[in-house]
Amino acid sequence: MKRSSVVVPSATATSSVAFHRSLGRRGIRTIAVSETEDDPAFRSRYCDESVVVPDPAEDITDYKDALLALAARPDVETIVPLREEDIYVLSKYRAAFGEHVATPWPSFETLRTAHDRDRLFAAAREAGVSVPETQPIDDVDDWSRELVVKSRFALLADEYVPERLNDEIVDGGSATFLRPNERPDVEALKSEFKHEPHVQKYLRGTEYSLGVLYEDGEPVVETQKRVIRGEHYYCGPSVYHESVDIPELEAVGRDLLTHLGWHGPADVDIIRDEETGEYKLLEINPRFWATVQMEIHAGFDFPYYYWNLARDEPVQAIPTAEAGVTSHFLLGELSYLTSILTEDHPLCTRPSAPSEALEIGKSVLRDRRSDLLTFDDPRPFVTCLANEVRGIT
Repeated sequence: MKRSSVVVPSATATSSVAFHRSLGRRGIRTIAVSETEDDPAFRSRYCDESVVVPDPAEDITDYKDALLALAARPDVETIVPLREEDIYVLSKYRAAFGEHVATPWPSFETLRTAHDRDRLFAAAREAGVSVPETQPIDDVDDWSRELVVKSRFALLADEYVPERLNDEIVDGGSATFLRPNERPDVEALKSEFKHEPHVQKYLRGTEYSLGVLYEDGEPVVETQKRVIRGEHYYCGPSVYHESVDIPELEAVGRDLLTHLGWHGPADVDIIRDEETGEYKLLEINPRFWATVQMEIHAGFDFPYYYWNLARDEPVQAIPTAEAGVTSHFLLGELSYLTSILTEDHPLCTRPSAPSEALEIGKSVLRDRRSDLLTFDDPRPFVTCLANEVRGIT
Protein backbone atom coordinates (compact mmCIF):
# COMPACT_ATOMS: atom_id res chain seq x y z
CA MET A 1 0.00 0.00 0.00
CA LYS A 2 1.32 3.42 -0.89
CA ARG A 3 2.40 5.49 2.12
CA SER A 4 0.25 8.57 1.77
CA SER A 5 -1.61 9.18 5.04
CA VAL A 6 -1.10 11.62 7.91
CA VAL A 7 -2.43 10.99 11.43
CA VAL A 8 -4.07 14.13 12.84
CA PRO A 9 -4.84 13.87 16.58
CA SER A 10 -7.73 15.76 18.07
CA ALA A 11 -6.88 19.03 19.78
CA THR A 12 -8.83 22.24 19.39
CA ALA A 13 -11.34 21.92 16.57
CA THR A 14 -9.70 24.79 14.72
CA SER A 15 -6.22 23.25 14.51
CA SER A 16 -7.28 19.68 13.76
CA VAL A 17 -9.79 20.66 11.09
CA ALA A 18 -7.30 23.06 9.50
CA PHE A 19 -4.93 20.14 8.92
CA HIS A 20 -7.63 17.95 7.40
CA ARG A 21 -8.75 20.71 5.05
CA SER A 22 -5.29 21.80 3.95
CA LEU A 23 -3.97 18.31 3.30
CA GLY A 24 -7.26 16.92 1.98
CA ARG A 25 -7.55 19.64 -0.64
CA ARG A 26 -4.12 18.56 -1.89
CA GLY A 27 -5.17 14.93 -2.15
CA ILE A 28 -3.23 13.84 0.93
CA ARG A 29 -5.14 11.28 2.97
CA THR A 30 -5.83 12.15 6.63
CA ILE A 31 -6.68 9.97 9.62
CA ALA A 32 -8.41 11.74 12.52
CA VAL A 33 -7.90 10.32 16.00
CA SER A 34 -9.88 11.35 19.06
CA GLU A 35 -11.07 9.98 22.37
CA THR A 36 -14.64 11.06 21.57
CA GLU A 37 -17.05 10.00 18.83
CA ASP A 38 -18.43 13.53 18.43
CA ASP A 39 -15.13 15.22 17.61
CA PRO A 40 -15.65 18.02 15.05
CA ALA A 41 -12.76 16.77 12.92
CA PHE A 42 -14.60 13.49 12.36
CA ARG A 43 -17.31 15.46 10.55
CA SER A 44 -15.04 17.22 8.07
CA ARG A 45 -15.53 16.27 4.44
CA TYR A 46 -11.74 16.17 4.16
CA CYS A 47 -11.32 13.57 6.91
CA ASP A 48 -10.77 10.22 5.18
CA GLU A 49 -10.76 7.98 8.25
CA SER A 50 -11.62 8.38 11.93
CA VAL A 51 -10.23 6.31 14.80
CA VAL A 52 -11.31 6.45 18.45
CA VAL A 53 -8.32 6.15 20.79
CA PRO A 54 -7.83 6.13 24.59
CA ASP A 55 -7.99 9.51 26.33
CA PRO A 56 -4.39 10.63 27.00
CA ALA A 57 -5.57 12.42 30.15
CA GLU A 58 -6.68 9.06 31.54
CA ASP A 59 -3.96 6.72 30.27
CA ILE A 60 -1.03 8.21 28.40
CA THR A 61 0.55 4.78 27.82
CA ASP A 62 -2.54 3.40 26.09
CA TYR A 63 -2.70 6.59 24.03
CA LYS A 64 0.93 6.16 22.99
CA ASP A 65 0.31 2.55 22.04
CA ALA A 66 -2.68 3.56 19.88
CA LEU A 67 -0.60 6.15 18.03
CA LEU A 68 2.25 3.69 17.62
CA ALA A 69 -0.14 1.11 16.13
CA LEU A 70 -1.27 3.69 13.59
CA ALA A 71 2.34 4.64 12.85
CA ALA A 72 3.10 1.00 12.06
CA ARG A 73 0.57 0.97 9.23
CA PRO A 74 2.31 1.03 5.83
CA ASP A 75 0.20 3.93 4.53
CA VAL A 76 1.08 6.34 7.36
CA GLU A 77 3.86 8.87 6.70
CA THR A 78 3.85 10.89 9.94
CA ILE A 79 1.83 12.14 12.93
CA VAL A 80 1.01 15.76 13.69
CA PRO A 81 1.68 17.06 17.24
CA LEU A 82 -1.28 19.28 18.16
CA ARG A 83 -1.42 19.15 21.95
CA GLU A 84 1.02 18.69 24.80
CA GLU A 85 0.20 15.00 25.28
CA ASP A 86 0.90 14.39 21.57
CA ILE A 87 4.33 15.91 21.57
CA TYR A 88 5.18 14.29 24.91
CA VAL A 89 4.64 10.73 23.67
CA LEU A 90 5.99 11.42 20.18
CA SER A 91 9.17 12.92 21.56
CA LYS A 92 9.68 10.54 24.49
CA TYR A 93 9.24 7.51 22.22
CA ARG A 94 10.77 9.12 19.16
CA ALA A 95 13.00 6.12 18.41
CA ALA A 96 10.03 3.73 18.41
CA PHE A 97 7.98 6.00 16.16
CA GLY A 98 11.01 6.58 13.96
CA GLU A 99 11.04 2.91 13.02
CA HIS A 100 7.79 3.51 11.10
CA VAL A 101 7.25 7.21 10.29
CA ALA A 102 9.04 10.51 9.84
CA THR A 103 9.63 12.31 13.13
CA PRO A 104 9.84 16.07 12.48
CA TRP A 105 9.61 17.08 16.14
CA PRO A 106 12.12 17.93 18.90
CA SER A 107 14.18 15.47 20.90
CA PHE A 108 12.96 14.60 24.39
CA GLU A 109 15.82 16.53 25.98
CA THR A 110 14.81 19.66 24.04
CA LEU A 111 11.17 19.05 24.91
CA ARG A 112 12.05 18.91 28.62
CA THR A 113 13.56 22.36 28.29
CA ALA A 114 10.46 23.72 26.53
CA HIS A 115 8.14 22.22 29.17
CA ASP A 116 10.21 23.32 32.18
CA ARG A 117 10.11 27.06 32.83
CA ASP A 118 13.34 26.92 34.88
CA ARG A 119 15.28 25.36 32.05
CA LEU A 120 13.54 27.39 29.35
CA PHE A 121 14.18 30.76 30.97
CA ALA A 122 17.80 29.83 31.66
CA ALA A 123 18.22 28.98 27.98
CA ALA A 124 16.50 32.22 26.99
CA ARG A 125 18.87 34.28 29.11
CA GLU A 126 21.83 32.46 27.53
CA ALA A 127 20.41 33.41 24.12
CA GLY A 128 19.96 37.06 25.12
CA VAL A 129 16.15 36.86 25.25
CA SER A 130 14.32 38.77 27.99
CA VAL A 131 11.99 36.89 30.36
CA PRO A 132 9.58 38.00 33.10
CA GLU A 133 10.87 38.19 36.66
CA THR A 134 10.19 34.66 37.97
CA GLN A 135 11.16 32.69 41.07
CA PRO A 136 10.11 29.56 43.01
CA ILE A 137 7.32 30.29 45.47
CA ASP A 138 9.50 29.40 48.49
CA ASP A 139 11.97 32.13 47.48
CA VAL A 140 9.44 34.98 47.36
CA ASP A 141 9.75 37.55 50.13
CA ASP A 142 8.07 40.52 48.44
CA TRP A 143 4.30 40.14 47.96
CA SER A 144 3.70 43.87 47.42
CA ARG A 145 3.35 43.66 43.62
CA GLU A 146 0.87 42.22 41.17
CA LEU A 147 1.88 38.58 40.85
CA VAL A 148 0.75 35.34 39.22
CA VAL A 149 1.41 31.86 40.57
CA LYS A 150 1.77 29.31 37.78
CA SER A 151 3.07 25.84 37.22
CA ARG A 152 6.78 25.48 36.62
CA PHE A 153 5.87 22.96 33.92
CA ALA A 154 3.76 23.35 30.80
CA LEU A 155 2.98 19.65 31.21
CA LEU A 156 3.31 18.08 34.65
CA ALA A 157 4.85 14.70 33.95
CA ASP A 158 6.36 12.15 36.32
CA GLU A 159 9.46 12.20 34.10
CA TYR A 160 10.05 15.90 34.91
CA VAL A 161 9.65 16.23 38.69
CA PRO A 162 11.44 14.74 41.70
CA GLU A 163 8.10 14.20 43.45
CA ARG A 164 6.32 10.92 42.72
CA LEU A 165 3.06 11.58 40.89
CA ASN A 166 0.02 9.32 40.92
CA ASP A 167 0.12 9.00 37.13
CA GLU A 168 2.68 9.68 34.40
CA ILE A 169 0.86 12.90 33.52
CA VAL A 170 -1.39 14.81 35.94
CA ASP A 171 -3.26 18.12 36.09
CA GLY A 172 -0.71 20.64 37.30
CA GLY A 173 -3.12 23.34 38.53
CA SER A 174 -4.20 26.63 37.00
CA ALA A 175 -2.74 30.11 37.37
CA THR A 176 -3.57 32.08 40.52
CA PHE A 177 -3.46 35.88 40.30
CA LEU A 178 -2.53 37.89 43.38
CA ARG A 179 -3.27 41.52 44.22
CA PRO A 180 -0.50 43.60 45.81
CA ASN A 181 0.13 42.55 49.43
CA GLU A 182 -2.04 39.46 49.05
CA ARG A 183 -0.05 36.70 50.73
CA PRO A 184 -1.23 33.25 49.65
CA ASP A 185 -1.24 29.96 51.52
CA VAL A 186 2.02 28.67 50.09
CA GLU A 187 1.62 25.09 51.28
CA ALA A 188 -1.92 24.90 49.87
CA LEU A 189 -0.67 26.11 46.49
CA LYS A 190 2.15 23.58 46.49
CA SER A 191 -0.40 20.88 47.20
CA GLU A 192 -2.70 22.13 44.43
CA PHE A 193 0.10 22.33 41.85
CA LYS A 194 1.66 19.04 43.06
CA HIS A 195 5.11 20.63 42.97
CA GLU A 196 6.73 23.93 43.90
CA PRO A 197 5.16 26.42 41.50
CA HIS A 198 6.65 29.64 40.19
CA VAL A 199 5.68 33.16 41.08
CA GLN A 200 5.96 35.63 38.24
CA LYS A 201 5.61 39.37 38.10
CA TYR A 202 2.32 40.09 36.35
CA LEU A 203 3.02 41.88 33.07
CA ARG A 204 0.67 44.18 31.25
CA GLY A 205 1.12 44.60 27.52
CA THR A 206 0.30 43.31 24.07
CA GLU A 207 0.64 39.58 23.50
CA TYR A 208 2.08 38.07 20.33
CA SER A 209 2.93 34.61 19.10
CA LEU A 210 5.38 33.26 16.57
CA GLY A 211 4.28 30.22 14.59
CA VAL A 212 7.34 28.51 13.14
CA LEU A 213 8.68 25.37 11.56
CA TYR A 214 12.38 24.58 12.09
CA GLU A 215 14.74 21.98 10.72
CA ASP A 216 17.84 21.10 12.77
CA GLY A 217 18.08 24.53 14.39
CA GLU A 218 17.40 26.52 11.22
CA PRO A 219 14.14 28.34 10.43
CA VAL A 220 12.11 26.96 7.53
CA VAL A 221 8.99 29.10 7.96
CA GLU A 222 8.37 31.95 10.42
CA THR A 223 5.16 33.88 11.04
CA GLN A 224 3.92 36.39 13.61
CA LYS A 225 0.54 37.43 14.95
CA ARG A 226 -0.91 39.78 17.52
CA VAL A 227 -3.64 38.72 19.92
CA ILE A 228 -6.53 41.18 19.62
CA ARG A 229 -8.98 39.31 21.84
CA GLY A 230 -8.60 36.22 23.98
CA GLU A 231 -11.11 33.68 25.16
CA HIS A 232 -11.50 35.75 28.33
CA TYR A 233 -11.50 39.52 28.78
CA TYR A 234 -8.20 39.07 30.63
CA CYS A 235 -6.90 37.15 27.57
CA GLY A 236 -6.38 33.37 27.47
CA PRO A 237 -6.22 31.54 24.10
CA SER A 238 -6.56 33.91 21.15
CA VAL A 239 -9.96 34.13 19.43
CA TYR A 240 -9.33 37.20 17.24
CA HIS A 241 -5.87 37.71 15.82
CA GLU A 242 -3.93 39.68 13.23
CA SER A 243 -0.75 38.96 11.33
CA VAL A 244 2.13 41.34 12.00
CA ASP A 245 5.66 41.80 10.73
CA ILE A 246 7.91 43.07 13.53
CA PRO A 247 11.67 42.50 13.17
CA GLU A 248 12.24 42.49 16.95
CA LEU A 249 9.77 39.64 17.33
CA GLU A 250 11.49 37.61 14.67
CA ALA A 251 14.82 38.17 16.41
CA VAL A 252 13.47 36.92 19.75
CA GLY A 253 12.19 33.70 18.24
CA ARG A 254 15.21 33.08 16.06
CA ASP A 255 17.74 33.73 18.83
CA LEU A 256 15.97 31.34 21.20
CA LEU A 257 15.08 28.50 18.83
CA THR A 258 18.48 28.54 17.14
CA HIS A 259 20.11 28.36 20.57
CA LEU A 260 17.93 25.35 21.41
CA GLY A 261 18.66 23.65 18.08
CA TRP A 262 14.92 23.37 17.53
CA HIS A 263 13.42 20.83 15.16
CA GLY A 264 9.78 20.80 14.08
CA PRO A 265 6.87 23.13 14.84
CA ALA A 266 6.67 25.59 17.71
CA ASP A 267 4.45 28.38 18.96
CA VAL A 268 6.46 30.99 20.86
CA ASP A 269 4.35 33.27 23.07
CA ILE A 270 5.76 36.73 23.75
CA ILE A 271 4.50 39.87 25.48
CA ARG A 272 5.60 43.44 24.89
CA ASP A 273 5.99 44.78 28.42
CA GLU A 274 4.18 48.13 28.47
CA GLU A 275 6.46 49.38 31.26
CA THR A 276 9.77 48.79 29.48
CA GLY A 277 8.81 48.22 25.83
CA GLU A 278 10.79 44.95 25.86
CA TYR A 279 9.58 41.80 24.14
CA LYS A 280 9.64 39.08 26.81
CA LEU A 281 9.27 35.35 26.39
CA LEU A 282 6.25 33.78 28.07
CA GLU A 283 6.47 30.17 26.87
CA ILE A 284 7.13 27.80 24.00
CA ASN A 285 4.34 25.47 22.92
CA PRO A 286 6.40 22.70 21.27
CA ARG A 287 3.73 21.75 18.73
CA PHE A 288 1.31 23.28 16.26
CA TRP A 289 -1.00 25.93 17.64
CA ALA A 290 -4.78 26.40 17.80
CA THR A 291 -4.91 29.29 15.33
CA VAL A 292 -2.95 27.68 12.47
CA GLN A 293 -5.86 28.50 10.13
CA MET A 294 -5.01 32.19 10.47
CA GLU A 295 -1.56 31.55 9.05
CA ILE A 296 -3.18 29.62 6.21
CA HIS A 297 -5.39 32.65 5.53
CA ALA A 298 -2.20 34.72 5.36
CA GLY A 299 -0.75 32.35 2.74
CA PHE A 300 1.41 30.16 5.00
CA ASP A 301 0.20 26.59 4.53
CA PHE A 302 1.82 25.03 7.59
CA PRO A 303 0.12 21.62 7.25
CA TYR A 304 1.59 21.23 3.76
CA TYR A 305 4.98 22.55 4.89
CA TYR A 306 4.96 19.92 7.63
CA TRP A 307 4.14 17.26 5.05
CA ASN A 308 7.09 18.48 2.94
CA LEU A 309 9.42 18.37 5.94
CA ALA A 310 8.28 14.85 6.85
CA ARG A 311 9.01 13.64 3.32
CA ASP A 312 12.37 15.43 3.05
CA GLU A 313 10.95 17.58 0.29
CA PRO A 314 11.88 21.25 -0.14
CA VAL A 315 9.42 23.73 1.32
CA GLN A 316 8.66 26.05 -1.58
CA ALA A 317 6.49 29.04 -2.42
CA ILE A 318 6.69 30.60 1.04
CA PRO A 319 5.01 34.02 0.73
CA THR A 320 6.30 37.33 1.98
CA ALA A 321 4.80 38.20 5.35
CA GLU A 322 1.84 40.53 5.08
CA ALA A 323 0.65 42.47 8.12
CA GLY A 324 -3.04 43.05 8.76
CA VAL A 325 -4.57 39.64 7.88
CA THR A 326 -7.16 38.84 10.56
CA SER A 327 -9.29 35.86 11.54
CA HIS A 328 -11.89 34.98 14.20
CA PHE A 329 -12.82 31.89 16.13
CA LEU A 330 -16.51 32.74 16.33
CA LEU A 331 -17.38 30.41 19.21
CA GLY A 332 -14.40 31.82 21.09
CA GLU A 333 -15.86 35.31 20.65
CA LEU A 334 -18.96 34.07 22.48
CA SER A 335 -16.70 32.75 25.25
CA TYR A 336 -15.13 36.20 25.48
CA LEU A 337 -18.53 37.81 26.00
CA THR A 338 -19.51 35.12 28.50
CA SER A 339 -16.39 35.84 30.52
CA ILE A 340 -17.38 39.50 30.79
CA LEU A 341 -20.79 38.52 32.15
CA THR A 342 -19.69 35.75 34.50
CA GLU A 343 -16.05 36.11 35.54
CA ASP A 344 -14.11 38.34 37.91
CA HIS A 345 -10.37 38.86 37.71
CA PRO A 346 -8.35 40.31 40.58
CA LEU A 347 -5.99 42.29 38.33
CA CYS A 348 -8.04 43.21 35.24
CA THR A 349 -10.96 45.61 34.89
CA ARG A 350 -14.09 44.07 33.41
CA PRO A 351 -15.04 45.89 30.15
CA SER A 352 -18.58 46.88 29.17
CA ALA A 353 -20.49 43.91 27.72
CA PRO A 354 -22.65 46.01 25.34
CA SER A 355 -19.69 47.95 23.94
CA GLU A 356 -17.63 44.77 23.50
CA ALA A 357 -20.55 42.99 21.82
CA LEU A 358 -20.84 45.91 19.41
CA GLU A 359 -17.11 45.83 18.71
CA ILE A 360 -17.19 42.07 18.06
CA GLY A 361 -20.12 42.52 15.68
CA LYS A 362 -18.27 45.24 13.77
CA SER A 363 -15.07 43.22 13.54
CA VAL A 364 -16.88 40.08 12.35
CA LEU A 365 -18.62 42.04 9.61
CA ARG A 366 -15.39 43.82 8.66
CA ASP A 367 -13.01 40.85 8.94
CA ARG A 368 -14.88 37.81 7.67
CA ARG A 369 -12.18 35.19 7.81
CA SER A 370 -12.93 32.39 10.26
CA ASP A 371 -10.70 29.85 11.98
CA LEU A 372 -13.35 27.12 11.64
CA LEU A 373 -16.50 28.08 9.72
CA THR A 374 -16.38 27.54 5.94
CA PHE A 375 -19.25 27.11 3.51
CA ASP A 376 -17.72 24.13 1.69
CA ASP A 377 -17.14 22.23 4.98
CA PRO A 378 -19.64 23.49 7.59
CA ARG A 379 -20.16 20.32 9.63
CA PRO A 380 -17.13 20.74 11.96
CA PHE A 381 -18.42 24.17 13.01
CA VAL A 382 -21.95 22.84 13.53
CA THR A 383 -20.63 19.91 15.56
CA CYS A 384 -18.45 22.22 17.65
CA LEU A 385 -21.45 24.46 18.30
CA ALA A 386 -23.60 21.48 19.26
CA ASN A 387 -20.93 20.23 21.64
CA GLU A 388 -20.75 23.68 23.28
CA VAL A 389 -24.54 23.76 23.70
CA ARG A 390 -24.53 20.29 25.25
CA GLY A 391 -21.76 21.39 27.60
CA ILE A 392 -23.78 24.38 28.76
CA THR A 393 -27.02 22.44 29.22
